[in-house]
Amino acid sequence: METESEPYVQLTTLRQLHQVMADMNTARSLADTLQSVADGVVGGLGYELACVNLVRQDGDLVVAALSGNSAAEALITGRVGSRAAWERRLNMGEAWGDLRFIPHTEGWVLDDDDVPQWFTDGPAPRFEDEWHPADRLFAPMYTPGAPGGARGELLGVLSVDRPRNGRLPGAWGREALQMYAFQAAIAISNARLRANMQRALVRLEREQQALRASEESFRQAFEYAPSGMAIAELGGDQHGRILRTNDALCRLLGRPASAMRRYSFADLVHPEDIGTLLRTSAEGGRAELRLARRDGSYVWVSLRNSVVADTADGPRFLLTHVEDIEDRKRRELQLAHRASHDSLTGLPNSAELRSRLSARLCGRPQSVPPGPVDTMDAAFERYERFGEPYPGAEQHPAEQHPAAYDANGHGFAFPGGTGAYEAYDHHVHAVAPEEGRDDGIKGLAVLFCDLDGFKSINDRFGHNAGDAVLVEVARRLSHGVREGDTVARLGGDEFVVLADGLGRADAEDLAVRLRNGIIQPIRVDGRAMRVGASFGIGWASCGMTADEVLKSADERMYVEKRSRPKQHRRAG
Repeated sequence: METESEPYVQLTTLRQLHQVMADMNTARSLADTLQSVADGVVGGLGYELACVNLVRQDGDLVVAALSGNSAAEALITGRVGSRAAWERRLNMGEAWGDLRFIPHTEGWVLDDDDVPQWFTDGPAPRFEDEWHPADRLFAPMYTPGAPGGARGELLGVLSVDRPRNGRLPGAWGREALQMYAFQAAIAISNARLRANMQRALVRLEREQQALRASEESFRQAFEYAPSGMAIAELGGDQHGRILRTNDALCRLLGRPASAMRRYSFADLVHPEDIGTLLRTSAEGGRAELRLARRDGSYVWVSLRNSVVADTADGPRFLLTHVEDIEDRKRRELQLAHRASHDSLTGLPNSAELRSRLSARLCGRPQSVPPGPVDTMDAAFERYERFGEPYPGAEQHPAEQHPAAYDANGHGFAFPGGTGAYEAYDHHVHAVAPEEGRDDGIKGLAVLFCDLDGFKSINDRFGHNAGDAVLVEVARRLSHGVREGDTVARLGGDEFVVLADGLGRADAEDLAVRLRNGIIQPIRVDGRAMRVGASFGIGWASCGMTADEVLKSADERMYVEKRSRPKQHRRAG
């Protein structure tokens, strides 16, 4: 490098400087850029040794590259100097612009700090501007600052040694080194940026590969799952519309995938289960319901929902898992049927009969007459329609019938009665028609049936024949009643019929028809067998228990049985 005493700078020197800067800015990696920076100082600026000290994330500086001396490179490359020691050097040095020069007369105080350095020997200077082996020259490198020349953060420090001409750099040499350090900082920043971008691209590619692998795994798990799977829209106008189904669900419902995309689960669910579907929450919801097959039949399924997102901020979808539970439901229904029905005849058993009977009865006795106002609804409606006090009183209803109202005027019991009265009760009370009067009252008739002559069939022909007779009697009773009536077997040869909405004459006619149906011959194993039947008609009314109603009908049956001669109790 020419000194400042020269009137001009040789063109070859500028070409060398231009070339090393080009090499520095075209290096392919951060390591190559750092080495190019060190090599450029030696090759373009005329120094025999150059070292790049790079600031690490923890603030200390590491020897990242060295050029000009292989022995020194092997000795100190990769070694670290503390940030405090470097700050001390940069603060105590003589300022040559941004450069810092520490002459050999002052540098001895730095010999024992932890900054990695290479010591060279040589004679003492013979003239004023001669370079001494213990002289130190540093060029700090700062990240590009804000517009206007503001200095950025310290990126690293270039340390140089032994100019080839043996002299301290002049004004031009100092300016060149300072400009080179500025360009090196830009090159290193760009290299870091490229390295970060490359790492980001590599990481992104790995994430994309992982995402593709995950999507492929999900696709295979979705498509080849042994149970039904579906993806539906979540939210919006098309909420619940099926977007995608797997083969298992299509086979389960007997519908092609193209047809499934026209529906939502609300379109396929059984009408009785639509409430269950709506009560199922969108996320984490689970329900057991029936879905329609293409042939019009229904299949029981367990439906479980979960929410999945297409991307981090992308649209969300409803992933629905559909499991066929038809066999389990069938077993459950069979078990429930066995628990509530007679195993021989298939009729409701005694427990089921009492359950159905109790469901029609409440605790309000039939003998308690209704009050002047049957319900609070009716009372308020009359008051609003006519705008006058309640009939027979000018005072508040609570004052008119204090026993029927609480402190707030809400009804709870009839005056003088013992049964509770629900003011807003919409229960249809079971009332027994009065005996001997055809007043048009329809009630819940309980027909207690006991077979006559059944014991002799068991004794003569065995229990298998008796069972066959019971099955045929159950069939004839079931065919002789209306749809909605209940025929139950209490046990042995006792049957009960519940028939709602009958008057006394209707119940007696029904008993006659059923008796006439039973007395017809029953063929078992080629033999004609005949049994008779005695019927007792009881009436269920609110205020009675199921056992009380059955006991009443049973007693009437025995009265009816004893009223007929023994020879007429069975036919044939």
